[in-house]
Amino acid sequence: MDNMNILLSTDDIALRLKPLMERYGVQYAGVFGSQARGEAKPTSDIDLLVRFTATKSLLELVAIENAMSETVGRKVDLVTERSLHPYLKQNVLRDLKVVYDRS
Repeated sequence: MDNMNILLSTDDIALRLKPLMERYGVQYAGVFGSQARGEAKPTSDIDLLVRFTATKSLLELVAIENAMSETVGRKVDLVTERSLHPYLKQNVLRDLKVVYDRS
């Protein structure tokens, strides 16, 4: 990750991550937080809510997160639907912008 200060549009993120979404069995993914609200800075991470077609181990999740970060040139923070705290869910879903939907 030589350049971790690239500011990308949500569409650019979707385009860059699509091959990884397909490779790693992502069913559905959406950005939330500052990226989704249009408030991201070049140093902001990309918050990504994901649903996988099959359960992933912690090691797999870390590897996927690292691969995605390398691909977009910014830190990606993966959050699975199962790990999303119920008190945060409403805010996350309010901001969510879908970047991948396998269905």
